[in-house]
Amino acid sequence: MLRLVVLISGGGSNLRALLEASQDAEFPARVVAIGADRDAEGLAHAEAFGIPSFTVPYGAFPDRDAWGDELLAQVQQWQPDLVILSGLMRLVPPRFVRALTPALLNTHPAYLPEFPGPHAVRDAVRAGAEQTGASVIVVDDGVDSGPIVAQERVAILPDDTEAALHERIKPVERRLLIQTVLDIANGHLDLKELA
Repeated sequence: MLRLVVLISGGGSNLRALLEASQDAEFPARVVAIGADRDAEGLAHAEAFGIPSFTVPYGAFPDRDAWGDELLAQVQQWQPDLVILSGLMRLVPPRFVRALTPALLNTHPAYLPEFPGPHAVRDAVRAGAEQTGASVIVVDDGVDSGPIVAQERVAILPDDTEAALHERIKPVERRLLIQTVLDIANGHLDLKELA
């Protein structure tokens, strides 16, 4: 049984999908803790599913490294097999990455390496692209530049707004994340081979 720690900044829709999947006794992973860098809306999922949660507010620390060290300490006390950045809208520092990679995954609403960064959906719409996608990657020290674990294309419709497109990407992102966790747990995917 894989032990997962999920880190969020917002509503936690990917987190909720993982929590729902893990309600199935056959699902080979369990979320053991949920962390956030702020008072995130998605922490309500922790309460709803009876999962311990913690918050490490970025503004409470003198710099990113100090914040990252405390975040790492909070994560490691749960002894996770896999840490998932699921909408954590803050770059984690190199020490955090080195301590956890390759068992550190991120979801991204684009077909990487296309449209990295925090405004991927907006960037795809503004670029007039005909398609974008969703990706799951191993986190490295760059911005959405780590090894790609899974990805899938999503068409951009002529009248798509950023919000409408993002709503169509989210279910694909969730499905890819759940399949990735399954593949790791079942031994079909070895993250060490990607790092």
